[in-house]
Amino acid sequence: MRRFLARLLVLAALLCGAYAFRVFRPYRGFEGEVFVDIPHGTSSGQMADLLAASGVVRSRWDFLLARLTGRGRVLQAGEYRFDRPVSAAGVLARIARGDIFYYELAVPEGKNMFDIAAACQQIGVFPASGFLAAARQPALIRDLDPAAPSLEGYLFPDTYRIGRHTTPEGLCRMMTGKFRDVWRALHTSAGVHDTVALASLVEKEGKLAEERPRIAAVFRNRLRIGMKLDCDPTTIYAALLADRYRGTIHRSDLDSEDPYNTYRHAGLPPGPIANPGRASIEAALEPEDSAALYFVLRPDGSGAHEFSNNIAAHEAATEKYRRGQKHLH
Repeated sequence: MRRFLARLLVLAALLCGAYAFRVFRPYRGFEGEVFVDIPHGTSSGQMADLLAASGVVRSRWDFLLARLTGRGRVLQAGEYRFDRPVSAAGVLARIARGDIFYYELAVPEGKNMFDIAAACQQIGVFPASGFLAAARQPALIRDLDPAAPSLEGYLFPDTYRIGRHTTPEGLCRMMTGKFRDVWRALHTSAGVHDTVALASLVEKEGKLAEERPRIAAVFRNRLRIGMKLDCDPTTIYAALLADRYRGTIHRSDLDSEDPYNTYRHAGLPPGPIANPGRASIEAALEPEDSAALYFVLRPDGSGAHEFSNNIAAHEAATEKYRRGQKHLH
């Protein structure tokens, strides 16, 4: 009897050892980088087959053994990335946590569609050209703002988690969906096209949050009296559209007849020139009560502006800024 019990204990120890070896030891046969896409409704057996076929676990039985100890855990669908050896128990834990692979795309306020396209290409999601093509698709623009030439202005600034299978069209829908949520939360009856176009100018000109309502007031005042907006960022955007901007505004840019050039054309540009955040949209909707018609940067490097109601005061502020720039250099 004692001999029989001893044999049972030895057998149990061997089984436990084998179990631990199969379940808790990282699979050393794994090499490289593997993505495993687990669809919704995948059973444990199907999951085990996928993982074994991808070389993530030694065999389907390793994963199923690990599953025995975690039967109460809910396994989550999604795409998982494996780039180093991991045990079957570790694989199970990651799928139970929903440790899904994604790229993180950060889009700050004031970035334009060219900036976003370049960021997509840099992280390896898809080529910049693919995103730009999607941002100009009439079908995506139509329900949002039929007057807009592209989705510029409606690609709402935020941090987005996107997968390897996300398409440029899918990302555009994600970003414009965020814009729709923000716009609805503002409870405004104002026209979306002109509001977002103005907000994009405010976003590009106003680096300090407290100045944005006053900058919006300057633009509103000019629009009211038919005065040209003379906004440098619109001239830069015209050059970007023509693929000729290289970091400097030239005299030819200021003289260009491009409809986005607000030095040549009164009124708002044909569409937004960047993607404004909520604060700039709110400033465009509720400008400050101000009679200012001009603003120029202060020479102290703070990012603040000097606002003026007349051309004489503006010229004096501009000369002060130029002297400050010469002093810095």
